[in-house]
Amino acid sequence: MFEAAELGRKVSKSEYKEALPEIRAGLTEAQQRLRDSGVSVLVIVEGVEGVGRGEAVNRLNGWLDTRGTETHAFWDVSSEEQSHPRHWRYWRSLPARGKIGLFFGAWYSEPLLRGCSGEWDDARVEAATLRIRDLERMLALDDTLVLKFWFHLDKDSQKRRLKARREDPDSRWSRRGNGSKALDYESFLRTGEAVIQATDSALAPWYLIEAGDARYRDLTVARTLLKAIIGRLDAQVPMGSEEALSHAPSLPEAAEARRTVLDQVDLGQGLDKSAYKKRLDEAQRRLRTLAWKAHDAGRASVLVFEGWDAAGKGGAIRRLTAGIDARLHRVIPVGAPSDEELAHHYLWRFWRHVPGAGRMTLYDRSWYGRVLVERVEQLAEPSQWRRAYHEINDFEQQLCEHGILVHKFWLHISPAEQLARFRAREETAYKQHKLTDEDWRNREKRPEYEAAINEMVFRTSTEHAPWTLVASEDKRFARVAVIEKVCERLEAVLQGSG
Repeated sequence: MFEAAELGRKVSKSEYKEALPEIRAGLTEAQQRLRDSGVSVLVIVEGVEGVGRGEAVNRLNGWLDTRGTETHAFWDVSSEEQSHPRHWRYWRSLPARGKIGLFFGAWYSEPLLRGCSGEWDDARVEAATLRIRDLERMLALDDTLVLKFWFHLDKDSQKRRLKARREDPDSRWSRRGNGSKALDYESFLRTGEAVIQATDSALAPWYLIEAGDARYRDLTVARTLLKAIIGRLDAQVPMGSEEALSHAPSLPEAAEARRTVLDQVDLGQGLDKSAYKKRLDEAQRRLRTLAWKAHDAGRASVLVFEGWDAAGKGGAIRRLTAGIDARLHRVIPVGAPSDEELAHHYLWRFWRHVPGAGRMTLYDRSWYGRVLVERVEQLAEPSQWRRAYHEINDFEQQLCEHGILVHKFWLHISPAEQLARFRAREETAYKQHKLTDEDWRNREKRPEYEAAINEMVFRTSTEHAPWTLVASEDKRFARVAVIEKVCERLEAVLQGSG
């Protein structure tokens, strides 16, 4: 593979000087067009040690408009980043629509370094690259232009360059934490070849750049970047157009498929006031103890609450948090996305609130809006919400692999009970703000929502991140059922069986 980048390509000083004005003007114009396009650009720079990644990125920063460019070097992992899933640090840094993000290595650094050192075996490296491939496909299908540059030097050239850096008193090479010992060249290339082959795709291609000559390297990167941006903007490809890549084919249209999981929920369950008070007190005391045990054990929790309008999500969350020390939890109410959130992939705003070790985050509505309201109200293209099942499952699996408890609740009520609660809100002054025209409109589309809920549960209720469908016709029963289920999951996790 790498022989193609060992041909001794060079650019003379005069050629470089002649090409530079046109390159810089083209990049500036492309950025202006990019700004209002709805497309973001992610550039990942990787390669062997001493290859000049920093020099090339610094050069790009000098040629690009810094107002639309962000550069991120992922070196040492901070304590905050260690307390979150592996990809959290990268999600926080993704470029917004209309901007360019320059990443040093990013998610490739760990599989490359650990695979090269032998700390990870081939199976683990492969698993990491498959996750990366899925992530890049997800970003590309959400209008992120992904370009990956692998800078290459032959072994002798690398050896000479590293020696010169060590002997240069002004060099910062040793400050990277690598000391003066270089990675084994052959081992790194073997791992690199496997990673490149596993993650090279039409949506997120690798570009192999010969880096022996800095002028050739930098001009090649700039020209490739410019051509890719112009090509993407001129193509006017609709978002999510890669329908063939969807991992979520439609459910059968047979009559039995129209029966939903909601039909299995017993809405006749309830509690009288005395039984409710006793069970609520017991459940909250139990939860308070378990929450502190989870904190001491460093086990975080993500709890998701979805349900029909007026199903009692807010009341259930308030009773749940009453049993948790306020220092340990955070509630994230999710409404219509802001302009900043719309400028990113839809999962971006949820990644930002993933809890650190020992903490709890409760989402009052969540990422499932993509496969519910956005699907039914046609706010997302079919290709977008269909592939979202796979994206969501992968997101939740990453949380669980990091030791985070994930549990999801759907609060279910009948159409008649929902209507009664809507009428009660109309007649109660301090509850009137909870009832909107959108609530009435959603009610008229209940059959479509039931079908969407059925497919959501079918495709995303997993062993590591299950759904619990809660009968909420009686609010008291629902509140206690939620807390007791959370306690049950916490006990299983803390005992090592969850």
